[in-house]
Amino acid sequence: MSTSKAGWTPESEDSVSDKLQRKMRASPLVPAGIAGFAVVAAYGLYRLKARGNVKMSVHLIHTRVAAQACVVGATALGATYSMYKEYVLKPPHDAAKK
Repeated sequence: MSTSKAGWTPESEDSVSDKLQRKMRASPLVPAGIAGFAVVAAYGLYRLKARGNVKMSVHLIHTRVAAQACVVGATALGATYSMYKEYVLKPPHDAAKK
């Protein structure tokens, strides 16, 4: 252990990348939702010039709603997958004890 406080981190604390990897393993669809959000937002910005007669505010609202739908959909699928793993794939403990 060094005496310099600038380079010292407690062993119990993980780095940001370690925390992110652990959370990605726990719920794999959240990064997919974030990636979907980024793709939809980038596409909306790309299509901004070719929006035609649509007002900019309406175009931005539609882009925001589509991006949010990606995140909410991925979160819902992740929650459904977690519930499936927890309640369907695991055998019930009460039946094994009887």
